[in-house]
Amino acid sequence: MLCFAQILKLTHTKYGPLKDEDRIFTNLYGRHDWRVKGAKARGDWYKTKEIILKGPQWIVEEMKKSGLRGRGGAGFPTGMKWSFMHKPSDGRPKYLVVNADEGEPGTCKDREIMRHDPHKLIEGCLIGGFCMGARAAYIYIRGEFYNEASNMQLAIQEAYKEGLIGKNACGSGYDFDVFIQRGAGAYICGEETALIESIEGKQGKPRLKPPFPADVGLFGCPTTVSNVETVAVAPAICRRGGEWFASFGRTRNSGTKLFNISGHVKYPCTVEEEMSIPLRELIERHCGGVLGGWDNLLAIIPGGSSTPVIPKSVCEEVLMDFDSLVQAKTALGTAAVIVMNKQTDIIRAIHRLMEFYKHESCGQCTPCREGVGWMNKILHRFVEGNAKVEEIDMIWEVSKQIEGHTICALADGAAWPVQGLVRHFRPQIEERIRQREASHS
Repeated sequence: MLCFAQILKLTHTKYGPLKDEDRIFTNLYGRHDWRVKGAKARGDWYKTKEIILKGPQWIVEEMKKSGLRGRGGAGFPTGMKWSFMHKPSDGRPKYLVVNADEGEPGTCKDREIMRHDPHKLIEGCLIGGFCMGARAAYIYIRGEFYNEASNMQLAIQEAYKEGLIGKNACGSGYDFDVFIQRGAGAYICGEETALIESIEGKQGKPRLKPPFPADVGLFGCPTTVSNVETVAVAPAICRRGGEWFASFGRTRNSGTKLFNISGHVKYPCTVEEEMSIPLRELIERHCGGVLGGWDNLLAIIPGGSSTPVIPKSVCEEVLMDFDSLVQAKTALGTAAVIVMNKQTDIIRAIHRLMEFYKHESCGQCTPCREGVGWMNKILHRFVEGNAKVEEIDMIWEVSKQIEGHTICALADGAAWPVQGLVRHFRPQIEERIRQREASHS
């Protein structure tokens, strides 16, 4: 039998705009009080005890019903991921680790949650931690986020003082602590096992898997690593029901989502919208459109700097969700939309991103350590036009040798921008090479 959300989706053909009453992040722009009094006035911490008393299995089922997929980029089903912690105890404590590193260029959604809605994240930690049977949560915040870490720490202190976390959290009989760990600005620590290594005081270098963190994670104990936005929406899902959340977006692409739009738009912003909203509508409705008009659009990176770039022709129809963007040979990633109009030197832009990935590689895997450096050198020559046309196929082959051959996904994130450039903008590279050859002949 179909549930209400599934029936609704059968007749649902238009996605967005999101109604105000359906917004989860009600203080996204910091216009209201972010402290505990203001948070409670906006509905946070409402009947949290009752949610906890319904039990871990009920919470997991609601998360599964919601269809929530991880908001950090990978898009793994959250309910399933949290259920991996439901194993008979062997005496080791369990931990929830919240990934607030947010080092992806173009991405600035999690910082808005921590700065303006910190209690939503703390309540999410409590509910998620209880669901997993966790002893404590560690929120790993990147070093540059000073104000965000400050607000989070004050909010945690308020939550302890109010009895919302700590001993007998919310009067539920469950003991739960929340700690903040500040990073030192390394992009690689956004990878879950590198983040765990960093919390333990080691160099932030990814671990081989298996064992997976759910078996051997933080301090050698069962651990789940979840993104800030993923954890922060859990209380709203539990209060309003998984079916309510699943009623937004397309099947397998459920819910609301924070999108950040930057680059050549009139009003860069972070906005909460329905999943599956058309990319063009997202830009024109919330950002006032592309500078110089839609016809002046050159390309868009739809999910943070590590996702392949797509040209204007693809941007016309593509929907902002996991499946539609995969069909367009790119990815939703963190939903950080980087808009580039025809003023942009697209080859130089991708080369600049490659400089970033070369700098941030931890150097542990040879394909990443060496290959990203090779791609960077070839791209530099493409920018100048000082290359041969055959090198376009060469850089494509190098990217394919890097992709999928390393411990973590940083190498994939470096290879995909190159693949997007060659796939859609090969004529521009060839033209630049020809122009230089003509000028030097």
